[in-house]
Amino acid sequence: MVDKITSWKFVEEFSDETPAMHKARIRAEELGVECITAATGAQLAFTVASLRAKAIVEVGTGTGLSGLWLLHGGPDATLATIDTEIEHQAAAKLAFADAKIASNRTRIISGRADEVMSNMADAAYDLVLLDAGSESLGKQIAESTRLLRPGGAVAIVHALWRDRVPDPAMRDDATVAYRDALSFFANNESFVVSLLAIGDGLLLASKR
Repeated sequence: MVDKITSWKFVEEFSDETPAMHKARIRAEELGVECITAATGAQLAFTVASLRAKAIVEVGTGTGLSGLWLLHGGPDATLATIDTEIEHQAAAKLAFADAKIASNRTRIISGRADEVMSNMADAAYDLVLLDAGSESLGKQIAESTRLLRPGGAVAIVHALWRDRVPDPAMRDDATVAYRDALSFFANNESFVVSLLAIGDGLLLASKR
């Protein structure tokens, strides 16, 4: 029998982070922000590169770590990242500066995700990353499907929500929200869907 725990640990430690990413992770720990793992970041970078994504929307800026991974995958990509926390946005600006990312490649937007997204153009984006918790996840998904061009993708991190989603006995609001999100994409013929067990779970859904 293969040791799945050892394999999972190997995968999680396989990808290295840049010094700027490491600094962003330290800032996240100081601010109490939950970050994606390096394995999740590497998969996001790979997705950006595979899509040849030029325009990316990120919901949940954090301290800029996931943004760094996204931009790492697309050297010519631009990122519009949304968050309600001014302190997080300040930390993200430091992260982008540490990585020497040109200022015209990032736009940090303050506001509620669903409200900001509602003002964005239809079919204008290659990738939408959702990492802002479960409170308005359904609305974020609805906006994401509108924002994506055909061939674009939605990525949802924490998709297994602390390993609670697979357990049908878990019925708290957050778990149900993520479970509903997975069901929406799994049962939607407009998307090709993959669910990965890296990090806290990563859902990838490509729009046909």
